[in-house]
Amino acid sequence: VEEEARSLPMELSEKGGVENNGFVQNEAFEDKNTDTSSEEEVPKTCSVDVDPVAVEETVLKPYAGMPKEVLLRFSSQACYRVTREILFWLIIAGSVALVCATIAIIALSPKCLDWWQASPIYQIYPRSFKDSNMDGNGDLKGIQEKLDHIVYLNIKTVWITSFFKSPLKDLGYGAEDFYDIDPIFGSMRDFENLIAAIHDKGLKVIMDLIPNHTSDKHRWFQLSRNRTGKYTDYYIWQDCTQAAGSVIPPNNWVSVFGNSSWQFDDVRKQCYFHQFGKEQPDLNFRNLAVQQEIQDIIKFWLGKGVDGFSFGAVKFLLEATHLRDEPPVNKSQNGVIITAYSQLYHDYTTTQVGLHDIIRGFRHTMNQFSREPGRYRFMGTDDDEKEDIEATMMYYGTPFIQEADFPFNFNLINMKNLSGNSIFEAVDLWMKNMPAGKWPNWAVGSPNAARISTRIGKEYVNVMNMLLLTLPGTPVTYYGEEIGMEDIVSENVSEEHVNSGPVVTTLPEKSPMQWDGEVNAGFTEGNSSWLPVNSDYQSVNVEIQSTSSNSTLSLYRALTLLRNNELPMNRGWMCHIWNDSDVFVYVRELDGLDRVFMMVLNFGQESTVDLKAIVPNLPSEAVIRLSTHFSNAGEVVNTKLIKTEMGEGLVLEYKTAKPVHTMEAFQGKCFVAEKACYSKALDLLYVNC
Repeated sequence: VEEEARSLPMELSEKGGVENNGFVQNEAFEDKNTDTSSEEEVPKTCSVDVDPVAVEETVLKPYAGMPKEVLLRFSSQACYRVTREILFWLIIAGSVALVCATIAIIALSPKCLDWWQASPIYQIYPRSFKDSNMDGNGDLKGIQEKLDHIVYLNIKTVWITSFFKSPLKDLGYGAEDFYDIDPIFGSMRDFENLIAAIHDKGLKVIMDLIPNHTSDKHRWFQLSRNRTGKYTDYYIWQDCTQAAGSVIPPNNWVSVFGNSSWQFDDVRKQCYFHQFGKEQPDLNFRNLAVQQEIQDIIKFWLGKGVDGFSFGAVKFLLEATHLRDEPPVNKSQNGVIITAYSQLYHDYTTTQVGLHDIIRGFRHTMNQFSREPGRYRFMGTDDDEKEDIEATMMYYGTPFIQEADFPFNFNLINMKNLSGNSIFEAVDLWMKNMPAGKWPNWAVGSPNAARISTRIGKEYVNVMNMLLLTLPGTPVTYYGEEIGMEDIVSENVSEEHVNSGPVVTTLPEKSPMQWDGEVNAGFTEGNSSWLPVNSDYQSVNVEIQSTSSNSTLSLYRALTLLRNNELPMNRGWMCHIWNDSDVFVYVRELDGLDRVFMMVLNFGQESTVDLKAIVPNLPSEAVIRLSTHFSNAGEVVNTKLIKTEMGEGLVLEYKTAKPVHTMEAFQGKCFVAEKACYSKALDLLYVNC
């Protein structure tokens, strides 16, 4: 045994073993406690046959917090290098795929609706909206106090009519100073506060600008009548003769308000031209300095934060320079003194060559302020070409040169009689003549037209609002129409209420807004208002209707909510289904979406219509989503037997895999402005249907 023990170290050593001193005791300790005589019996070392590489690998394994030197020793090993390269290329491929997907989504996505397309517009006549200082006149602070009402209506755009400093000879449309607020409405600080409050609530604001004329009190006119410098030709002056104490004008041109459009000025000893009242002399837009003045005015108000303009009376900006007589409508009247505007064809005083160049100049100026993301500046033209739809459509511009975002549409106001047929004709006239890719708009009330209740009857207020808010495009609501206000009785309006004769006839529809049942309908806390409040204010007001689920106001809010929330309503197809003397029927639908809305609107007498016989593949039943008879909402109706009473409107909802606009029978009866398709799988809109 002793021999085997002595031979073991020799064998291990020969095998190249590694000496292990891990258990060798301290030499000093051994000297003191170990008997030297036993050195031959107990070896000082023990060698073990261990592979050095194996020992190194056992010690050096990856661990958290390893130093750089250790990390580098492993990074070159295949198992780690291959994994790292795989992850690297996966990240690159994923990034490329993400970028490609983003580009594809952007390329295929339809253009988002601008703010002036996405929301109805609420038009305010400021003198009649809310009085804040008890003087009986509505003002800018009053509008600010009532902004929550506009939010309550689910509306995001406010249109404020003229509030420039003015003698108010024409209810404020002839400005004495385009850079100032009339004191009756407040101050510039009030305006700035109003703009800030409007924007704080996420709303936009449009204001009126009528560049055609000024007040005769304007500084420009005073300088022009005295032939002062560049202002000499700021207005249209012509020599006119006097005979027997009367003035003989240069031609037979007649003002919109009647009688000659030429007025003799005692200071300049010439006649100046006015398309409207004699207190409103026309500016000379053939003078480039005048055009620049208007451009500067636009820049001033855009700089104040205004989001858009409605340019009024633009068709009157230019007149023919040859001053020829305009042809009479009745040729037998040649040589006869003509005093009525309707007795002439206005070939030389409206829509002259060069007019649209001026309007494009306005657009160019506004575009300079539209470069900031989210701050597009809207431009509308408020010019009612009643008999010439082609002239109206020219204000849209061309495919290459933009003018107005849209000319305001008054077809539904100008109808001479009410029926399902006349409503269809008014809608179809606009949609068929509108240039491709442009955006429509609709109005059923304005400061210059009788209110719905007065014009066509109370029983049609709700169905007209339903029409307005379900047609494609931007609806415009004149203040008070959301509660069904009526005109005040004309006999209650006299010269004491306004100091201008021709415009007295437009006052009944400008009566004070009816907020509640208190004295003066909550419009003013003063003793009186500038116009009388309608006598029905205790039953027709915002406060009482907001608490009633079956009121005109509640239906209006439900319709704006439907329009805002349902894709087919705000950007889908509109297809005309049926019209007769009583009803007008159309659908709103969107490619890729199986949910369709059908409007059945009665503008005549009680009617029954079989829609299933008209529309192939129409489901036999549909659900009433909204109704002017509020209790009917949610009911199921048979599409073969749709009954409506006088003034009743239905918004029906149904599902189908065969939308109307794809049916051959309805080709030419369907319109879409901003085409989009819906992907149910991805829950997004795209353009290539």
